[in-house]
Amino acid sequence: MTDKIASLYADHIHTVRERWDRALAETGFDHALIAGGSLHGAFLDDQTYPFFVNPQFKAWVPVVDNPNCWIVYTPGRKPLLVYWQPVDYWYKPADTPTGFWVDQFDIRILPDETKASEHFPRSGKVALIAESDGTVKGELNPKALIDYLHFERAYKTDYEIECIRRANVRSARGHVAAEHAFRNGDSEYEIHLAYLRAADSTEEEVPYPNIVAVNKNASVLHYIQHLRIRLDEPKRHSFLIDAGASYNGYASDITRTYSRRNDEFQKLIDAMDDMQQSLVAAIKPGVNYPDIHMMAHRKVAEIVVRFGFVKDLDADGVVKKRISSVFLPHGVGHFLGLQVHDVGGFSADKHGKTIPKPEGHPYLRLTRKIEPSMVFTIEPGLYFIDSLLSELQKSENAKYINWGKIDAFRKFGGIRIEDDIAVTKSGHENLTRPAFAKVQRAAKAAAARRRPSPSKKGRSARK
Repeated sequence: MTDKIASLYADHIHTVRERWDRALAETGFDHALIAGGSLHGAFLDDQTYPFFVNPQFKAWVPVVDNPNCWIVYTPGRKPLLVYWQPVDYWYKPADTPTGFWVDQFDIRILPDETKASEHFPRSGKVALIAESDGTVKGELNPKALIDYLHFERAYKTDYEIECIRRANVRSARGHVAAEHAFRNGDSEYEIHLAYLRAADSTEEEVPYPNIVAVNKNASVLHYIQHLRIRLDEPKRHSFLIDAGASYNGYASDITRTYSRRNDEFQKLIDAMDDMQQSLVAAIKPGVNYPDIHMMAHRKVAEIVVRFGFVKDLDADGVVKKRISSVFLPHGVGHFLGLQVHDVGGFSADKHGKTIPKPEGHPYLRLTRKIEPSMVFTIEPGLYFIDSLLSELQKSENAKYINWGKIDAFRKFGGIRIEDDIAVTKSGHENLTRPAFAKVQRAAKAAAARRRPSPSKKGRSARK
């Protein structure tokens, strides 16, 4: 596995260098200075916030937990990594870089962060990709260069797709453990901890705060409270978990929803799962991503009519009157990679031109045409959100709603099903479903190894 990552990385860094060569040439720069980022102190405190690395930095190197590092790049020269490694006894310094990627860089160890500039270019026009820093010479985050790089980020290298694939496996382990914890009666907080343990991650290492929502909390799209209250069996109805993992700085983003019982809500989950898979099946090069989003609205409309939440309207009427947006208020997905909501989702070209969102759909994060090597999520939802339902109840569309049925389902909160999809030359690869299958196969194999053989059982009984 390591050899595969190493060979893929060599091609990846070649692609990254080519992109920067073109971008710097087109925008008139001789050099690039890319900051890894720095620690930020908490207000009126002597502690710092968790460190978040600059995404443009980790596109070059899988260094995600060491601040005050720099990439110095001049086209035609080997990239330089200025690597912070102070002499310190208060905190453990980062280890000296090793592994599959180090041969691609001229690495300079930096004991004193204030002396990083000794390794910077002395002449020429410099593009500085960093947070605001008046101490470093260079044009800070030039828009033309950023627009170019963000457009190119949509096309993932094989190395990047492999990292996202492995992040999916890590996340799938957490999801399986989380479902087990929910069915065991654990609190949201305990489920959250079970996920982190199984995903081999700390809270700072996961790519976004885990959404662990029991019952009605699932109607809050970004619910991150993690309540410590254990609910008795009759009071536990549903569970939604939206949680990812990271591998070499690349994110997975997966959501699953479960019912506590084999009831009508479970049938609704099954319908949404089938619907989500039909959206995935429609993905291929040449399709406009907003068309997938609108397809999701059409299919959610079909489901709310079929399950009796809406009456006296067909699916087309539900979409036309924008009732589907009450049940599905967010976009159907987004680019995925170095960031969970990866950049370039609206880019029409490398020069900053954008593609507008469909009218009436302000939260869609991706409007581009689908092309090979793109990676994005497909995550339709169906929710019972009190505030949106209250607005609907006051509107002229209230007459089309079966309010008794709606009230019976508020306790479940809602449903979201999310997979990560890589686009191929002829179609797509679902990175998430095989990850779950791999984890489940490994769990069965481990259980079989722990189970004593029949012959051993017999000998034990004779003893």
